[in-house]
Amino acid sequence: MQLVFATNNLNKLKEVQALIPEHIKLLSLEAIGCFEDIPETQNTIEGNAIQKANYIKENYGYDCFADDTGLEVEALNGEPGVFSARYAGEQRNADDNMNKLLNNLHNKTNRNAQFKTVIALHFNNKKHSFTGICEGEITNTKQGENGFGYDPIFKPKGYENTFAEMDLSLKNSIGHRGKAIVQLVQFLNS
Repeated sequence: MQLVFATNNLNKLKEVQALIPEHIKLLSLEAIGCFEDIPETQNTIEGNAIQKANYIKENYGYDCFADDTGLEVEALNGEPGVFSARYAGEQRNADDNMNKLLNNLHNKTNRNAQFKTVIALHFNNKKHSFTGICEGEITNTKQGENGFGYDPIFKPKGYENTFAEMDLSLKNSIGHRGKAIVQLVQFLNS
């Protein structure tokens, strides 16, 4: 079985490949000749995942899945949410995004947050979706060198370390994307 994973994010691709069984061959966008930016113009995380999966199916004809992830911070009414990648601007810079978030949380005592991943799957001419959530809190400072995005400032509930201080296997086992991928794999194996 082969599936396209509709992402240009090499960190995300690496994370997901570690979770997918060997009998499922993951194809990157580059492997199918897709070099354009896939539109993400929806106002929900779910909507963006569906839009990306639809784009690949309609334009390239492959069975595929796409994900969208957002960091939702309670004290900021769910921000940055669907705008997580572009929170500090179109340059999509992780440090700028984290700095803006930490600045917006300055003097706030409620630092509760959750990562939410939605995976939209086009498979055998049917559409499915899977959602993974990881609750936690935003730290006061960046900690750790691993991961990407907001990982240095997100500490999952029940853990003393941020995602950026964890190895990939632990992050995958407790994280939002890992939870959604497990559901995807269970579905594909059934």
